[in-house]
Amino acid sequence: MPTVLIVDDSPLDRRLATRFLEEVGFHVVAVENGKVAIEQIPKANPDVVVTDMQMPEMDGLALVERMTVAYPTIPVVVMTAFGSEAIAVAALQHGAASYVPKQDLNRDLVSTVKNVLSVTRMRRETRTMLDSMCRLEAEYVLNNTLEGLDSLIGYIKEQLRFIRLFGEADILRVGTAVYEGLVNAIEHGNLEITSAERDKPAGAYRRLVEDRATDSKFRTRHIYLTTTLTRTEATFTIRDQGPGFDPSSLPDPTAPENVGKVNGRGMFLIRTFMDQVRFNETGNEVTMIKRRTQ
Repeated sequence: MPTVLIVDDSPLDRRLATRFLEEVGFHVVAVENGKVAIEQIPKANPDVVVTDMQMPEMDGLALVERMTVAYPTIPVVVMTAFGSEAIAVAALQHGAASYVPKQDLNRDLVSTVKNVLSVTRMRRETRTMLDSMCRLEAEYVLNNTLEGLDSLIGYIKEQLRFIRLFGEADILRVGTAVYEGLVNAIEHGNLEITSAERDKPAGAYRRLVEDRATDSKFRTRHIYLTTTLTRTEATFTIRDQGPGFDPSSLPDPTAPENVGKVNGRGMFLIRTFMDQVRFNETGNEVTMIKRRTQ
């Protein structure tokens, strides 16, 4: 039997919400403000918290913010009265799972709580499944364009979050490194744009990229990305269909005299953010590895 913690300074509203939920089988614990709610959570062990927004001691927004940090796995549903809509929006932005207008409690409270619990249960089951996953591999064949790369990097970041391989700061760094690797593969690999051409003014350079992308010599080429995620490291291999280059001729982008150069920015970020970077002999494939830190 799921437990719901009701938080409301109005005795009448507490009784109403309690009655609606108890009628369908929920176990309900009701308290008068956010401060008491925080004290009750370890004792009541609720599956979901339903809170009013405007209360003394600790209001609903403060309770949501506190729970996001202290009890992130317990969903919060906020009850909104007339005049508290702006606070409710802020609560949703700070982590509340859903909301119910107080005038519609009899119609929407039970269904909203059930829906939130269903989503939470699904997330927990997914989390359990992901915790048992030891290796995740994927292969992507990408068109010769920068369009869509942001969405792909966002998806890769979500995979890293799911597998709990890195903290948020490292996830951001890995995403940046993979993005830069893909851009290099498209522009310098498939489109064969030289480092000297990369130094052109921004407008002229973008026009060059657009012209090359529509040229029959380059437009049918693809980028091949392979990702391998394990419990200890993330490996990303990017291969283009260009002629390649001599990797030994690549200047060290981390050397002080090269750090400020536009044409070395991508490799500088890749080598800074990843633990290992290596090219194949042809120079049209790069493998980047980021290892998990304790």
